[in-house]
Amino acid sequence: MTTAPPTSLAPRSGFVAVVGLPNVGKSTLVNRLVGQKVAIVSPRPQTTRNRILAVMARPGAQLLLFDTPGIHKPMHEMNRRMVETAVRSVGQGDVVLWLVEAGEPPGAGDRFVRDVLAKAGRPVILALNKIDMIEKSGMLKIIEKWSTVYGFKEVVPISARHGTQVDDLIATMEKILPAGPPFFPEDTVTDVSERFMVAELVREQVFRMTGEEIPYATAVSVDTFKEKKEGRLISIEATIHLERSSQKGIVIGKNGSKLKQIGTRSREQIEQLLGTKVFLKLFVRIQKNWRKDTKAIRRFGY
Repeated sequence: MTTAPPTSLAPRSGFVAVVGLPNVGKSTLVNRLVGQKVAIVSPRPQTTRNRILAVMARPGAQLLLFDTPGIHKPMHEMNRRMVETAVRSVGQGDVVLWLVEAGEPPGAGDRFVRDVLAKAGRPVILALNKIDMIEKSGMLKIIEKWSTVYGFKEVVPISARHGTQVDDLIATMEKILPAGPPFFPEDTVTDVSERFMVAELVREQVFRMTGEEIPYATAVSVDTFKEKKEGRLISIEATIHLERSSQKGIVIGKNGSKLKQIGTRSREQIEQLLGTKVFLKLFVRIQKNWRKDTKAIRRFGY
């Protein structure tokens, strides 16, 4: 990809805050737009905990995408911080991309998001996601219903998973971006560190391979990150932190089987990210009620 603008047009560059309720497909869309994985995804809501900046380079434009945590009613201190991060991002965007599920009618959570957008006063594009899961004949009524919720600049039905009409969405965002040169070099994809992404990839596998409350009670820290054999091998030690002793046995599994699966799948993803062989060693420790502990939340990077 290149950021070189057409000679006949002024370049455009700006921040796009991608917001919405949990599990509507924000991270899936951001990964699709950037063309590679910069945010972890899972079928579970509240997978995203931090705001991640993803950089999308286009001919004549650079879109700086804020992938934000889902806006929801917080139950813990950590969740409160997640929601604050998402709300704050709205005011920091030049454009807001509000993502909703096309098959779901506007509810109380959506009305809260609408009120946040109204206070910020930014131009808003509505993306009706997951249109692959609804009948095409009902699309017009869905658009009409959502169009009454807010004064959107545009309403664009898409499928982030399959890429349907994503090009139309990109063109719509580009039109609204302010004129200006790129903020980042053309090869920049995200502002997060490799260590951060490694921790996220491990946490993603915990989300995918455990049930009940365990994914939400999990934090991951990277303890060591060392290059060996002239960069051909990276040795990583990471710790999975849980809130209760009863959760530890579930994550480890019988004879360590579950932890081994988490480690194997995490290592495969990390090797794709880093482009080299990885030795990954995982530990499991208990940090009681860390989601209510401000110091622990800060230590884990949230």
